[in-house]
Amino acid sequence: MKYERLFTPGKIGPVEMKNRIVMAPMVMGTAKMDGTPGEQMIRYYEERAQGGVGLIITEATRVDERTGVLAPRQLAMSSDRHIEPFAAMVRRIHRHGAKIFCELHHPGRQTLSILTSTWRMSSAFGRVMDSYWNLFFKIAQKRDLVEKTHLLPPVAAPSDVPCRLQRQKTRALTVKEIIHIEDEFAQAALRVKKAGGDGVELHAAHGYLIQEFLSPYTNRRTDEYGGSFENRMRFVTNIIRKIREKCGTDFPLVVRLSVDEFYREIGELENGYTLEEGVRIAKRLEELGVDAIDVSSGTYETMNYWLEPTEFECGWRKNLAKAVREQVRVPVLAANLIRSPEQAEQQLAEGIQDFISLGRPLLADSQWAQKAAANRADDIKRCICCLWCFESMLEGEERRQAGQCTVNPRVCREVAVPMDPPRDGDGRRVIIAGAGPAGLTAAEVLAKRGFQVTVYEKEARAGGQLTLAELPPHKEKLGWCTQDLEHAALKNGAVIEYNHPATAQEILDQKPYAVLVATGAVACKPKGIPGAERENVHTSDYALRHGKDFAGRTVAVVGSGMTGLETAELLADNGAKVFIIEMAENIAPGTYHQHLDRAVPLLRSKGVAILTGQKLSAVDDGSVTFTDTKSGESQTRAADDVVIAIGVEQVHVLYEELKGRQENLFIVGDAAQKGRIASATRAAFDCAWALK
Repeated sequence: MKYERLFTPGKIGPVEMKNRIVMAPMVMGTAKMDGTPGEQMIRYYEERAQGGVGLIITEATRVDERTGVLAPRQLAMSSDRHIEPFAAMVRRIHRHGAKIFCELHHPGRQTLSILTSTWRMSSAFGRVMDSYWNLFFKIAQKRDLVEKTHLLPPVAAPSDVPCRLQRQKTRALTVKEIIHIEDEFAQAALRVKKAGGDGVELHAAHGYLIQEFLSPYTNRRTDEYGGSFENRMRFVTNIIRKIREKCGTDFPLVVRLSVDEFYREIGELENGYTLEEGVRIAKRLEELGVDAIDVSSGTYETMNYWLEPTEFECGWRKNLAKAVREQVRVPVLAANLIRSPEQAEQQLAEGIQDFISLGRPLLADSQWAQKAAANRADDIKRCICCLWCFESMLEGEERRQAGQCTVNPRVCREVAVPMDPPRDGDGRRVIIAGAGPAGLTAAEVLAKRGFQVTVYEKEARAGGQLTLAELPPHKEKLGWCTQDLEHAALKNGAVIEYNHPATAQEILDQKPYAVLVATGAVACKPKGIPGAERENVHTSDYALRHGKDFAGRTVAVVGSGMTGLETAELLADNGAKVFIIEMAENIAPGTYHQHLDRAVPLLRSKGVAILTGQKLSAVDDGSVTFTDTKSGESQTRAADDVVIAIGVEQVHVLYEELKGRQENLFIVGDAAQKGRIASATRAAFDCAWALK
């Protein structure tokens, strides 16, 4: 076998896994409102078990209903009523030769008051009256207004140090409450064992409660639970001891540990602990008898250092796992931003870790392990680290919806959308105009269904707007999306005609059964601004393709959305002096914070000025004039070139020409509605799946 180490059996405690591939815990919002796993969650996990993973570790699972609620649709083991539903899921996972551990969790300060303060009442009402949840989610969507009343009680933590991301009032737990939560962890572990689960993992990472006790930044107590290393270890020590007392020493117990909080990376050298302390904690955990260490890093305040955006290099933090493995004898698990079987095999060979944890890669492709085992690595759809899974999960929390994946529109819809579509195409001809992510996604699905699919692409290569998105520094992973979608479409029988712009008459002459227009969008220029048509005014598309031409020039980038920020970075890296003009009061309004957390400090370090609340009012030869949106005052600044990054306009001329002349005519992707990659792939997938 090509990946021998990856597919060698391995043990955690007395439990043997058939290979070294572990599905890492990820909250995706698939549990039922009562905390039990329904068919949606079971099928989601079962498909990964069918796909060949050796071990599944469930999402962060609630142990405490008073202060420990993380999300509405969160798995729970906080009551005996959760045992049998969990057991049903265990049985389904075991059918496929996989093991299942349950990750036990308390969010501490990293949650919302509206959840912790109302959950016990809401859960009770919701179990007897499902319609109650309609009211709950309406209120949840207005949580900012609710929180401004200051009537909600604070969230609980070791000390009253609020999380700067969640921005909640925070109080210190009493000793009585701490002991109660320790007991809740132990009771939850016992329930997992009674349900037939193979082990448990304690979530002591990513800034949640156990880690909050470990860190001197969040633990400022002066009693027996704070201060010295021994005292800060007391909470997790007691939990481990109590679990062993209830479950015995033959029931595997893993700790997921942030071994470096990475506060230095956001300029806070005085906060948190670093790898040296993290290794010390790991060694003590081994002394306490845990069966494995699951190495991670970071907190909510340093989120990019555990849930990495696209720009981070694969394996960038493997030194963390290696440092732990060199000091402990128990197995080490780690995610380490692993995206390929080759990388996984190499990190096992180098002694970095003993088990390969895959989180987002198994959202992107549930059959990752099976494809690797069959030496079909080229067929794996790779995670592009776009963060849409996490962002969509957060958005969905307030709408009773599960998370999504950009490259896998089926994720969390495994019940409604089976893995294999019906083979009912019967060779009927379908033409797709455009080989961007929408067109390629539709081509794969329709080809699998047995349609005769031809894709016409006007450029020499596939990708559409993604060919631009992958050009800014460290954005190469976005190109994987095109490569993998194109590979899947071709492998399933679609034909792609490059350098071939489709015309309405050509399409009509072929008398196709259906036509999907996926002609995308192009960057646009503003209208009505004096000088906007000058030769030194360019679209972001042009700037991204010709970045080197701007070396030594002063460039005004208009628009601070991600396209504007990324274009500014590319130009600065090519030697341009760049400043950004943004009409809104805030940088990149509506952009997910993790992208900004990375982009804005980086731009400022490159000398890029960002001027907010300013509207472009004129372009002249060698200068731009912009106006303050509040005061109305104008100022002029020198600029050799102006790059417009204010959005895109849809390209749907072909659709309009075919309308009324072609039956089964559809428009998908940006051509239909401007959006992100995920909205394009999902709309195209659903359209192709539903075609009758």
